Amino acid sequence: MHPHTRSTPRRGRRRIIGALSVALLCTAGVTALPAAARTPGPAPSDTPRTARTTGDAPRLPGGLARTPPMGFNNWNSTHCRAEFNEEMVKGIADLFVAKGLKDAGYRYVNLDDCWALPARDAHGKLVPDPQRFPHGIKAVADYVHAKGLKFGIYTSAGTKTCSPVGFPGALGHESSDAQQFADWGVDYLKYDNCNNQGVDARQRYRTMRDALQATGRPIVYSICEWGENKPWEWASDVGHLWRTTGDIGDNWPSMLAILKQNLPLAPHAGPGHWNDPDMLEVGNGGMTDTEYRSHFSLWSMMSAPLLIGADLRKASPATFEILDNKDVIALDQDALGKQATVHTSEAGRWTVVKQLANGDRAVALFNETDQPQRITTTATDIGLPRAAGYRLRDLWQHRDYHTAGTVSATVPAHGTTLYRVSADRHWASYPPSVETGTDRAPLVEAGATTVLRSTVGNLGRTPAKDVTVTLQGPLGWRIRATSAATARALPGGGRLTTTWRITAPPGTAPGGRPLTLTAGYRAPGGQRITATLPGTVQVVVPPPAGTAYAAELPWLTSANGWGPVEKNTSVGERAAGDGGPITIGGTRFDRGLGVHAPSEVSFYTGGRCTAFTAQVGIDDEVGDKGSAAFEVWADGERVAASATRTGADPATTLTAGLAGAETVRLVVTDGGDGVDYDHADWADARFSC
Repeated sequence: MHPHTRSTPRRGRRRIIGALSVALLCTAGVTALPAAARTPGPAPSDTPRTARTTGDAPRLPGGLARTPPMGFNNWNSTHCRAEFNEEMVKGIADLFVAKGLKDAGYRYVNLDDCWALPARDAHGKLVPDPQRFPHGIKAVADYVHAKGLKFGIYTSAGTKTCSPVGFPGALGHESSDAQQFADWGVDYLKYDNCNNQGVDARQRYRTMRDALQATGRPIVYSICEWGENKPWEWASDVGHLWRTTGDIGDNWPSMLAILKQNLPLAPHAGPGHWNDPDMLEVGNGGMTDTEYRSHFSLWSMMSAPLLIGADLRKASPATFEILDNKDVIALDQDALGKQATVHTSEAGRWTVVKQLANGDRAVALFNETDQPQRITTTATDIGLPRAAGYRLRDLWQHRDYHTAGTVSATVPAHGTTLYRVSADRHWASYPPSVETGTDRAPLVEAGATTVLRSTVGNLGRTPAKDVTVTLQGPLGWRIRATSAATARALPGGGRLTTTWRITAPPGTAPGGRPLTLTAGYRAPGGQRITATLPGTVQVVVPPPAGTAYAAELPWLTSANGWGPVEKNTSVGERAAGDGGPITIGGTRFDRGLGVHAPSEVSFYTGGRCTAFTAQVGIDDEVGDKGSAAFEVWADGERVAASATRTGADPATTLTAGLAGAETVRLVVTDGGDGVDYDHADWADARFSC
């Protein structure tokens, strides 16, 4: 996904991008309110209230957005490219109906930037682009409405929108633009923050709120000022939702960073006033399906707006399966409207808990690491009463089990296991929950053998009978159990541990291969249950003896804030190869890695390397701006870290002892002040092996 450059820099900083720059946009919506409720005041008595750290603030009248808005916004998949036009918008509306997304709760079909001409007409009115929208905006809104859906539009709380083309913003035109939107039949307004001329954010967003209310049309009002002025503290009587972060990117580090920013804001969200961590990237191709399931699960747990950012005309069956998961959507749309909170977080293992209207608890066991992790809690720890047994519904498998009280799973790398848990006196009618897991994600050199241990554990009260365990890998591989892989019965609390030897054939090319652990068992009622844990075995190449440059080694994994990680050039933020020479403090380096915070690159060192060294810093192409910190991790332990480096600093040497580590990760963080301009270089990065 191409980065966005703000015309009004955040904290006085902007990203540097290629010759074509696309401005930072937000995902939000505006809602005009009914004429009968034009004076802001307390929420109606039937509106649930949420405890807030800032006290009991007034809510917008009108009863809009009692649950987080669900729908579509084109920006993440099209930006301002030509495919953004009325045929696309109509096609999305058609697919909402045809694919069952409307029935799942998706309602809003929203336009983002670039829908208008760069100039207003002689009467000061906005003019739709006749090439993109030859029949005008009202005709498109009418088409969407005819499908039983709602229609949204975009503008900015500034003189121009975020696009460098310079489309007109609404600052100084709030009343006229709001009335024009209402006349077109707009149901949702995303109100961005570019070119705001330094006018106070509260003033700008309240002015548009009043203008929307004056139209008399119900419009959901989404504030998109990137969280710069902490809108969660003041906007509950201004908008129905507010962006809490900068723009999301279609990559794991971006999603993870935004998650961590939004999770602590749970006390500020509730019916009619939601934290907005930005649109969904599900289906855009920058993450794996496992990562997209985590993205969707965690956004739903956070009561976030679920605005699809993928072009559904090109979406895969896996994308539709994720977006249409009604069990997960039910958490997002729960009437209580309580955003999930962090119960525990340690070493990349997260337990996130959401209270639901009927007394149930939703639990996300989230693994942010690159290895399988066992994550566990109990029903009483997450707030349920003591009971003889509990119903445990797996929201991705769509299956019901029972547990004696333990809520646990071995979660794949970057994965999320999502349960709905309830104290249920009929618990014995469900089969026992059986957990399957492995001790790690195996790495194997071609022609060599690695050892893996699997575990099957019964979390229920009734026995799991006739237990069998299998491990399946690629055709031609040798996989052999060297200890018991069957058991006549596993009582409640019982475990079966199996050791496996995995051999990759000589000549196997490097890369990931599927590895699936399957446990089968019979429940007391006689039904045969199968529990499957998909995984990956990575074929690796040992580093050569002597000096091995990072840019010349294959990496296990790479993740980058914007654009791909670059070898021997700086990062260009868009396509591979669009960077320039690596230069820090006026010194040019021929070798190294160019990255953009937040970033991680991991390598297999196979116990053969003793040290790592690099010259680290911010690339000269961003001038004296940008900030980042550099870290080296060996087998999950941080072994070296730099102070925060800025664009004004020269390169500094970072050295780490590796002590025979099997894997090494090179990590770049944003220095704690956001990712603008954070073009970071691992110059002359090399391993001593």
